[in-house]
Amino acid sequence: MKIKQQHVIESVCNALQYISYYHAPDFIQAMANAYEKETHQSAKNAIAQILINSKMAALGQRPMCQDTGIVNVFVEVGMDVTWEAELSLEDMINEGVRQAYTNPDNPLRASIVKDPLFSRVNTKDNTPAVIHMKVVRGNTLNFIVAAKGCGSENKAKFSVLQPDDNVTDWVLRTIPTMGAGWCPPGLIGIGVGGTAEKAMLLAKQSLMDPVDITEISEKSNPTNIEKLRLDLFSKINDLGIGAQGLGGLTTVLDVKIKDYPTHAASQPIAMIPNCA
Repeated sequence: MKIKQQHVIESVCNALQYISYYHAPDFIQAMANAYEKETHQSAKNAIAQILINSKMAALGQRPMCQDTGIVNVFVEVGMDVTWEAELSLEDMINEGVRQAYTNPDNPLRASIVKDPLFSRVNTKDNTPAVIHMKVVRGNTLNFIVAAKGCGSENKAKFSVLQPDDNVTDWVLRTIPTMGAGWCPPGLIGIGVGGTAEKAMLLAKQSLMDPVDITEISEKSNPTNIEKLRLDLFSKINDLGIGAQGLGGLTTVLDVKIKDYPTHAASQPIAMIPNCA
């Protein structure tokens, strides 16, 4: 397949505009389910506000949150792809970001600063994106595009556990330290294994998967990771943090886990929440 430069730019731009005002249907369904079962009135009201805000954003095609995030792009590049382009793939992606965030019909807040240790000057167009590329078999180019707000990103956690340490215990100790600034109820992404940076990447990648905890709970023969997801889902919600930290039944809508082989003497673990 021949990939044209303008098609990449337009695809990234359109994706970012789309996700600025549309929640994924699986997320909305999970949030609606949480609303229906919630018995704590303050938490129920908070979930209702999230759902109303989501509807208003979709109808008006305006951002659902004032923090329109730092752009994360996961790219799979087929080995047989050919190009009709002058820019590098990274530059094409960043041009798509620039066009999305400076769109006069729906301008998105630019939050990215360069020289982060010192001057922290805003780049004005939300570039550069954080880009992860993987070369795979085939002749296609696949993108996953996300915009990650820092209310949740700033709550990311990492540790290197001993091989015999209990992951569930670490998660349940750590979740309360995150407070409510990540705007629960949302998703928790967990990465285990590899090295420090691999665990963090796994946690972020896991958040890109569909909300499917209900389907997992109905399986007759779940995998070990699925059993762990179900156990953590139940125990995190039992903590009673609830919607926007107001208490209630639902703190997480799903728990995602990805793992990777690691050194026999190590168990790196990362956890990243995704906000409503």
